[in-house]
Amino acid sequence: MAPPRPTTTLSPRQSRVVGALLGLHAGDSLGATLEFESHAAIASRYPNGLRQIVGGGPFSWPAGHATDDTDMARGVLLAYRDVKPRDDIARLAGDNFLKWQCGEWPGRTPGSPPVDIGLATATGLERYRESGDPDRAGAGEGSAGNGSLMRCLPTGLFQPDGEKLMEESVRISRITHDDSRCTVSCAAYNAMVAELIDGRPADEAVRAGEALAARLENGDDGPVHAAMATGRRVQVADMARRGPPAEMRGQCSGYVLETLALAVAAVLDGRGLEDVLVDVVRIGKDTDTNAAVAGGLLGARDGEGAIPAAWREKLQFGDEFREIALALTTTTTTK
Repeated sequence: MAPPRPTTTLSPRQSRVVGALLGLHAGDSLGATLEFESHAAIASRYPNGLRQIVGGGPFSWPAGHATDDTDMARGVLLAYRDVKPRDDIARLAGDNFLKWQCGEWPGRTPGSPPVDIGLATATGLERYRESGDPDRAGAGEGSAGNGSLMRCLPTGLFQPDGEKLMEESVRISRITHDDSRCTVSCAAYNAMVAELIDGRPADEAVRAGEALAARLENGDDGPVHAAMATGRRVQVADMARRGPPAEMRGQCSGYVLETLALAVAAVLDGRGLEDVLVDVVRIGKDTDTNAAVAGGLLGARDGEGAIPAAWREKLQFGDEFREIALALTTTTTTK
């Protein structure tokens, strides 16, 4: 059954919160088909980009199925749904990650492990399983993949206090990715998300993310702040046509700072969500995560109605995400 269509009963804020979650899920599912493929290979198969969620890819995903990106974001989302006043949100998220890893996960055959899990994520979760402490896990400095950035979105959506948003973004990242490039990227990303769902323009949202990065890096010459500056310079459409620029030496293949830069470029792109996400996938390599991270910002910017209906009806957790988003989001904000 297709998910409910956007209705006029949603406040603008509710629409943006729902749009952010579905944008992440849709970007993940769109990009999963072409994960690991080069820009040149994608250009030869889809000269104008892949515009439908069709599944497949290296892990033979059913169309619209959650990869590890959406599954782990779901782990954070369920933590915010279930949190009680004295709970540690990072511990709740970490416990959900362990359930996901060992197969105690709704939507998957009991006992079956994830089809795909990153090395830093697996290492961090093993350390978390041993310590039970989200602040004493992580894969260590030097592991700067995008595996915590891909899942951090719910904090930006559901933690209204700016200081707590920063703290929770850092601590939930630290469970698996405790390198400062990862923790600061998650905090800066969620600062942008919070501005977008409040109805502020994309440029203001990026400035908020840059300000938080500068605060956490003790100045504006840190690596996360620099990555956001790169995002301001590059153009998604140009990269879709020509491939990643030389300054992105990892070719958008999973380095957290390149994924963050690409997301900044995406949210500053004046086109609609669909065209931007199609072009993000055209760039190649870590197509599912790059599109998931960009899709979260674009959905927060443009709202639920920006997600194509043909995409929404295929999303594995589309109904669930919408239901939780509406339960956790008030209708009082009218921006």
